[in-house]
Amino acid sequence: MARGQQKIQSQQKNLKKQTEKKKHGNDQKAAAMAALVFTCPVCKTQMPDPKTFKQHFESKHPKSPMPPELVDVQA
Repeated sequence: MARGQQKIQSQQKNLKKQTEKKKHGNDQKAAAMAALVFTCPVCKTQMPDPKTFKQHFESKHPKSPMPPELVDVQA
């Protein structure tokens, strides 16, 4: 274990590393959540675009009626 000055320097370095990691990690998570704009009304799964949403709906919920926002989307 480090003692004295080494311990203080190590703590400062670790604190700096943790704050940078926390700052960058939240930005990626927020961007990923913002990209998921379509939500399936049946299973509540979120998808990024209408094409993926329509493919999901056709494969996972074939017996359910198609939502009106997906009727004119080209898959």
